[in-house]
Amino acid sequence: VHAFSLLHDDIMDGDPARRRRPAVWKAYGTGPAVLAGDALFALAVETLAAAPAGPRTVRLLSTALNDLVRGQADDLLFTERPWTGPERVRPDEYRAMAEHKTGSLLGCAAAVGAVLGGAPRATADALDRAGRHLGIAFQVVDDMLGVWGDPAVTGKPAHGDLRERKKTFPVLAALDAPLPAARRLAALLASDAADPEEAAALIDEAGGRTAALAEAHRCLGAVEAALAEAAPGAETARELRSLLDFLVRRDL
Repeated sequence: VHAFSLLHDDIMDGDPARRRRPAVWKAYGTGPAVLAGDALFALAVETLAAAPAGPRTVRLLSTALNDLVRGQADDLLFTERPWTGPERVRPDEYRAMAEHKTGSLLGCAAAVGAVLGGAPRATADALDRAGRHLGIAFQVVDDMLGVWGDPAVTGKPAHGDLRERKKTFPVLAALDAPLPAARRLAALLASDAADPEEAAALIDEAGGRTAALAEAHRCLGAVEAALAEAAPGAETARELRSLLDFLVRRDL
């Protein structure tokens, strides 16, 4: 399902590369890429339907996919909204989008694993919440890497998200700050020839990087609380926390 979502995401975003290789739509065409994504989705449903707890896990997957589509739709709609004014995208709207677009799949993966392992519903629900909070943290960190990440590490061009004028969490948080740097950033983003390097500096000056780090840490605290509620065994808890490090603390 993750691979399916990435195939379609690259098409919608027009991203020509993924992991330093041509995106599937770029290499083989849009039609084949859409069909490949559809086939992966069908295989996912078939795999879960054949499992002992098939009906319940398919329902979990369906809920996650509905949320994913909602989050992706919001992400696309954000591009049409202004940087400033009453119609601007606010950080709380971004959180909801990130939970749906990214957190729903992480939560579903954790919950489905619990259900297939015979865990009670309360444990599966706690793991779903953990995954949803983790998805927001992952997306916020990804946004930071999109502004300040090292291209040699991320595989993406420097300031790539700024060049594409994406409404990411550090930008939205910076624009919400009552600071001169925020006003200068808004004016820069409204221009047709915004310099990405200057924009990155203004986002930092207006507190966008600090706010993004604080948001990621807040979400990780919520993840830890949900994991404590799920009460996994010591070895499982160690592996889950190792996964948190991999997903969130990638280059920060």
